[in-house]
Amino acid sequence: MAARFTYSRWDGTQKGFDLDADALFDELNDDLLYHGDINSALRRLMQQGMNDRNGERMQGLRELMEKLRQERQNRLDRSDLGGVYQEIADELNDIVDEERHAIENATNEAANSGDERRAEAAKNSADERNFRLDMLPNDLAGKVRELSAYDFESAEAAQRFEQLMDKLREQLMQQMVDQMSSAVQNMSPEDMARMKDMMAALNEMIERQQRGEDPQFEQFMEQFGDFFPENPESLEELLQQMAQRMAAMQAMLNSMTPEQRSQLQQLSDQLMEDMDLRWQMDQLGQNLRGMFPQMQWNQSYEFEGQDPMGMAQAMQTMQELGDLDQLENLLRNATNPGALAEADMDRVRELMGDDAAKSLERLAELTKMLQDAGLIEQKEGRLELTPKGLRKIGSNALKDLFSKLDKDKTGQHQLNRFGQGHERTYETKQYEYGDPFNLDLQRTIRNAVRRNGAETPVRLTPEDFEIERTEHTTKSSTVLMLDLSLSMPMRDNFLPAKKVAMALHSLITSQFPRDYMGIVGFSETARVLTAAQLPEVSWDFVYGTNMQHGFVLARQLLSKQTGTKQIIMITDGEPTAHITPRGDVFFNYPPVQETVEATLREVVRCTRDNIRINTFVLDVNHSLRAFIEQLTSINRGRAFFTTNENLGDYVLVDFMEHKKTMARGRNARRAG
Repeated sequence: MAARFTYSRWDGTQKGFDLDADALFDELNDDLLYHGDINSALRRLMQQGMNDRNGERMQGLRELMEKLRQERQNRLDRSDLGGVYQEIADELNDIVDEERHAIENATNEAANSGDERRAEAAKNSADERNFRLDMLPNDLAGKVRELSAYDFESAEAAQRFEQLMDKLREQLMQQMVDQMSSAVQNMSPEDMARMKDMMAALNEMIERQQRGEDPQFEQFMEQFGDFFPENPESLEELLQQMAQRMAAMQAMLNSMTPEQRSQLQQLSDQLMEDMDLRWQMDQLGQNLRGMFPQMQWNQSYEFEGQDPMGMAQAMQTMQELGDLDQLENLLRNATNPGALAEADMDRVRELMGDDAAKSLERLAELTKMLQDAGLIEQKEGRLELTPKGLRKIGSNALKDLFSKLDKDKTGQHQLNRFGQGHERTYETKQYEYGDPFNLDLQRTIRNAVRRNGAETPVRLTPEDFEIERTEHTTKSSTVLMLDLSLSMPMRDNFLPAKKVAMALHSLITSQFPRDYMGIVGFSETARVLTAAQLPEVSWDFVYGTNMQHGFVLARQLLSKQTGTKQIIMITDGEPTAHITPRGDVFFNYPPVQETVEATLREVVRCTRDNIRINTFVLDVNHSLRAFIEQLTSINRGRAFFTTNENLGDYVLVDFMEHKKTMARGRNARRAG
């Protein structure tokens, strides 16, 4: 069945438009015009972020990095690493207090029994026990060692102590396990034995790889793959995961005071009886340090909070801090959006929230979005604009400039819509956005029938539309001379000038395809530019405004053309350079008479060849105005003294007025 759609009036609450390739390219357009490099434009967009058409913020890397640093600092400001010991110390103190209370009760009970020998024995036993409790070391490891050999009066205190020791052994063991695998919880003795076998096999596999032999990774995963639910696909990936966990544990040790670190080591030695397991762990740690020196094994953190953390919470916090560090490293070193796809988005969501994860996901998709739309492509490791992308830049520039113009008038210029008052050429073209909608129904329906077959009703899509070409039959040939000297970007004139160049090229190629447009860029010297080069052209890091050489090249281009000929020159400076008869470049600022005369000689030659020079001058000063007036007097072209804010208005409106004047002249000749 045919798809059915329901339409309703837009009330501002609906959200039907999200970030798409067109909106993204529009955002990049000015950056592409200014720098001419899609790679750097994407990097800047990655850094800055943008708002989509719903007004929702896609955070850039700068914002994400700041959010990341805040998340890290929140953990450091909130927590106290000393709680790892305080939790154990408080529990031991409670056990000792319970034991002292039991001793006191036993002494009192014996004293009240009336049996003097029992009372005496109870008092001697109480004195001995209290003495041993009074002499307990202050450090946790020493306290655990003494209480392990202590004969408890209280069965409840003895039971609590054994439960605490079991809990600490489990935490320490789990801490060791967590450094290797996230799969094992509440390990049984059988699990312990199998884990030792796994670690021995892992160390052997590393040694085989270091000897250049087959590490036999597949066989290892068949036997011990259940230890690694992340399902690593290579030995490198498996070892990297383990190195991350071990580095997090090492960071916790590094963050402790020397006394805390020593106590933990002693406590670990006191509780861990399986020395073979410890040896395997130490061996693995040495291997991983050598293989992954970039894991920041010397990293440490300064915890300044008041909330004490237990062992399990401390390990979780260190893992989070380590993951934040790795994410920061990824964001800092990402040179293109595709590199961001390496981030674990679920983990980003856990650490930084939904908004950050959503922004990072969208940033990672930027390149693919533009590639899928056919606007960019990968060539020799770099992204480049496709022909469709080049056309898109020009049409965006044209749309942007014309959107600023009133459809009836701008200043003293009259602007009619495209296509009106022009003669039909009896040619058609596929409709493109911005074209006048002079639909050729016969060809449009034929396209739809060719696409769908002879079924009814005939269903049209935008791809079927063909329009009639309406243009001036009198051909005109234009060369745009674009000032590329260093003063253009210094005065914020380069982007408006280049946008005009792109817009003018788009206007001529789409609306006046019989016209000719050439492009000449000039600074210290001049050079001919192709339409394909225009989006990537940038200013030259040299001083010099060589109009003379620009006029030479423009005149050469126009000598091969027919019809009305004109040069449109956009500049913000006086002529300060020219080519000498010997072919050398001469530069001097302020301009010297020799350069001015050489430039005006080329103006005379253009005038003899019936080439009109229309000059659009930015940031005019007295001496520049005097030179332009002299040029205009010789050539009888026109001069416009404007600003970078309304340059496009002047150039495009004047170009359209020029086309209308040509049409009126041709019609007058016909009528005569």
